[in-house]
Amino acid sequence: MADDAVKNLANRVIGDPGERAFVVHSSIDRPIRELTFLERALLFAELSMISYNDEEEAKRAAALAGFDDVTFYDRDGSQAFRFRNQYDCVIACRGTEPNEWNDIQADANAASVVAETVGKVHRGFKREVDDLWPMLETALMSNEQPLWFCGHSLGGAMATICSGRCFLSHIDSNPEQLYTYGSPRVGNNRYVNYVKLQHYRFVNNNDVVTRVPPFLLGYRHCGSEIYMDRNGKIRKLGVLMKRRDRWHGFFKGLLKWKIDHFSDHSIHGYIDSIHKAAEAEAKVIAEGGLAQTGDAFAGEHREWTEESEPVQPAHLKPLTPQSR
Repeated sequence: MADDAVKNLANRVIGDPGERAFVVHSSIDRPIRELTFLERALLFAELSMISYNDEEEAKRAAALAGFDDVTFYDRDGSQAFRFRNQYDCVIACRGTEPNEWNDIQADANAASVVAETVGKVHRGFKREVDDLWPMLETALMSNEQPLWFCGHSLGGAMATICSGRCFLSHIDSNPEQLYTYGSPRVGNNRYVNYVKLQHYRFVNNNDVVTRVPPFLLGYRHCGSEIYMDRNGKIRKLGVLMKRRDRWHGFFKGLLKWKIDHFSDHSIHGYIDSIHKAAEAEAKVIAEGGLAQTGDAFAGEHREWTEESEPVQPAHLKPLTPQSR
């Protein structure tokens, strides 16, 4: 039996020679709505990771995860994947690649511009989405499946903007949820207020990318923060306890000759922590316990403040109480 388990694990390893191999833990054979929160979080983290790979490798990995229909979108270095099966459609935006000049420009361009919706948004992130959006919009106009968005790093910022545009556009299908990992701040307070989309935003301890662009420049994080402490455990911590945990994480990293602020940004670290939490919860469920919802993990602190309802631009689809 142990040999069968090892063989099965080996069959789920993806990686070309010279690249870091990874294991695809998710294997979906039912609608995403039926998964527990942690199962969803693991799936979207893995799809975000898969989006970094070339098209052929991504297809192999996505098939293991349960998605046999894969489409790659690429324009001038701005990239995303559409993963589909018989139940769902997932858009995963590709994150920052150090060797891609467009990605470096997008991360560094911290000036804000007027968003396509309401408020102001990061110029570099918006430019990345502007390149991709015509292709994604065309693909999603005929979509009749539940729609989900996800991404890591720059991909998380792009997924945030894309899902907001989809939510407010003429496209019939609205995003179910948005999951981001190590995402930077995307827009100002008004932008964050306007798009009322359920968004779970994962932050791994000292991940430096989650702290830019600076708060003082008017940028705000949106969504519900899911915080992972220095030991990789998902915890609800107050502001002071979180600050203390980050200092401990920083000194813990120094003892390993690592700068915690950079090593904590790896998508592999996010996946490892979520996978451990999902496995622990699976044991609880097997013993008769219940799965926890996203609200059970989400912190209560938020950066944005409530604003009065902004004026609805004429070119956007009306927001009904149901869609909000």
